[in-house]
Amino acid sequence: MANKTNVHVVPAPDGWAVKRPHAERASALADTQGEAIAIGRQMAQNAGSELIIHRPNGQIRDSDSYGNDPFPPRDNKH
Repeated sequence: MANKTNVHVVPAPDGWAVKRPHAERASALADTQGEAIAIGRQMAQNAGSELIIHRPNGQIRDSDSYGNDPFPPRDNKH
């Protein structure tokens, strides 16, 4: 289910954008995906939401949850 507070890192014409679902404008623009991820991670942590990172072709590459997840994943990547 899409949450309006989730944060997406998506490709943009001149780099990478940090956006919320259904937003007309990006919350932030960055030259590299790494910079956009850092900005998006901070936004997701502040909102207690999920960060969803996309590949250059638009597919979802990764996601991290910073909220109260009732079913947390069993991975230990972070």
